[in-house]
Amino acid sequence: MKKIFIVLMISSFCFAQQQKRKLVWEENFNKKSLNESFWNFELGDGCPNLCGWGNNERQIYTTTNHEFKDGNLVIEARKEGEKYTSTKITTKGKKEFLYGRIEARAKLPVGHGLWPAFWMLGANIDEVKWPKTGEIDILEYIGRDPHMVYTTLHTQDSHGNTINTKRTAFPKIEEGYHVYAIEWDKDKIEFFVDKTLVYTFNPPVKNDDTWPFNKPFYILINLAIGGNFGGPDVDDKVLPQKYYVDYVRVYQ
Repeated sequence: MKKIFIVLMISSFCFAQQQKRKLVWEENFNKKSLNESFWNFELGDGCPNLCGWGNNERQIYTTTNHEFKDGNLVIEARKEGEKYTSTKITTKGKKEFLYGRIEARAKLPVGHGLWPAFWMLGANIDEVKWPKTGEIDILEYIGRDPHMVYTTLHTQDSHGNTINTKRTAFPKIEEGYHVYAIEWDKDKIEFFVDKTLVYTFNPPVKNDDTWPFNKPFYILINLAIGGNFGGPDVDDKVLPQKYYVDYVRVYQ
């Protein structure tokens, strides 16, 4: 009886803790156009300052590779002549967040060379530059490595290299929608796919080089094509492919 009481107390405490968190911002993509009070389009190929967006990516970002359908942002990767096109949006300068649960519900595109992502960058990026600003990759999926989800952080300590990372197998990740999330506080960042905890980042030493995650970050959503991580080869036969994002939510 005593054990049952303790379990009930713990469960009640955990439930109470969850109840304290409130939805502070959401984007449900229910309008017919992008809400530019919250979002920016990032356009072009990154040139001249960051050609290939720093990763030798092959896409050109436009304002015409997306639509809003059935409450989804739908980003479409295309081959148009000799060019690849796609869409990238960010909340830079408009919505920034420090700590909380940040999540998106999304359905992945499939095919060799595709690289959909849901991620965050430090809002001070223009002042301190990358990777000192920090980067939180909540979701990365690459078509050349099916059934795998990548969750990664970049810091000055890692010189931007992919060191603080986890590659997790989900045999049916390409089927339907899944929720990709972080739980972020002053001490650690936990990464989730649906209800599965896949990675925890909690460096023992926290300074500007190892833990730039004590400052506001903004959100990015994009579908890259090719690149160092996505792979130089793109299977044109799979194009066009669509990346569906149902919602983005932030709880604090």
